[in-house]
Amino acid sequence: MLTDLHPPAPGNTAPRDGSNPPVVATPDPDPLAAAQLKVVTESCGTYALESRTKLFVTGEDRTRWLNGMITNNIRDLAEDHGVYAFLLNAQGRIQGDLYAFNRGKAIVLDIDRAQVEKLLAIFEHYIVMDDVQIERADDRLVAVGLQGPNAAAVLVGAGIQVPVLEPLQIADLTWQGGAITVLRAEAWKGDAYELWLAPDRVQALQESLHQAGAIPVGPAAQNLYRIAAGIPLFGEDIRERDLPQETGQERALHFAKGCYVGQEIVERIRSRGQVHRVFTGFDLTAAAAPGDAIETQTESSAKAVGEITSTANIVSPAGNRLIALGYLRREAFAKPLTIHGAPVHRCELPFRELLQP
Repeated sequence: MLTDLHPPAPGNTAPRDGSNPPVVATPDPDPLAAAQLKVVTESCGTYALESRTKLFVTGEDRTRWLNGMITNNIRDLAEDHGVYAFLLNAQGRIQGDLYAFNRGKAIVLDIDRAQVEKLLAIFEHYIVMDDVQIERADDRLVAVGLQGPNAAAVLVGAGIQVPVLEPLQIADLTWQGGAITVLRAEAWKGDAYELWLAPDRVQALQESLHQAGAIPVGPAAQNLYRIAAGIPLFGEDIRERDLPQETGQERALHFAKGCYVGQEIVERIRSRGQVHRVFTGFDLTAAAAPGDAIETQTESSAKAVGEITSTANIVSPAGNRLIALGYLRREAFAKPLTIHGAPVHRCELPFRELLQP
């Protein structure tokens, strides 16, 4: 066990007892988000990925340099394939997350806009004598998302003939006389794609997708899906004090790629055993908010053993279901848990039953 890598968490929780998940009547779910969540689980929704931006990394040293910066393997990444990765500091704390795609003559980074300035500053700090250039591509490349079991059929209906793609694999196509790039999204999104193209062609694309049967959905529905899928969001569920293995996102880590910033801490955790606190799901019996402490009762008082980072009220066949994401100390897994006195039950992620048609 690692006692020297992380201070005790301010909050954490315990496991479910095998009973049915609690049905919560309040607060009421967002009816529009609930309807749009049904769209992406039963048919096909489309949305502009306005919160994402692209960086182009070029130069002779780009692959070696980036491989030494992030937690996943860039050195052996096949052309037109991508990976999800963290950027750490020297103490192993997560400073940001991103997707990296090998595009042959460049590596394209897909990053949340809220993180761009900070990550660019970190990158610039580590470019010393390296032949590496980083360029923002906001003015020439934007993305539109498509998600749901009918997504492939909608693409065909819109005149986009997509080959069979693996998750995080890219194909360059021609649509209506111009270039368009199709990305198969990560597996946790189910049947989902991203379409990258010039900004002045987005309206025409969205009109074609709508005519082919795609229904517009908003950020609230996307967030409900993310929480049900058990995927942490940087800045909300992943903070700069968190360690990679605490988040449970093994998809971001590669243990045989060689040295990178923060690698010593990541390897120490792997070699010594598990971390004390882990990212997990919860069923709630009363309303809670991000930052609320999860407690267990001791002989003398309540003890904080976890914390909530995201919450969602999702309509299920049994009624409204209030769920949450957060962190829980392992020693509390088998103990009764509460938030403000109301019972809390730990759940394994994802909440699969909430993502079924």
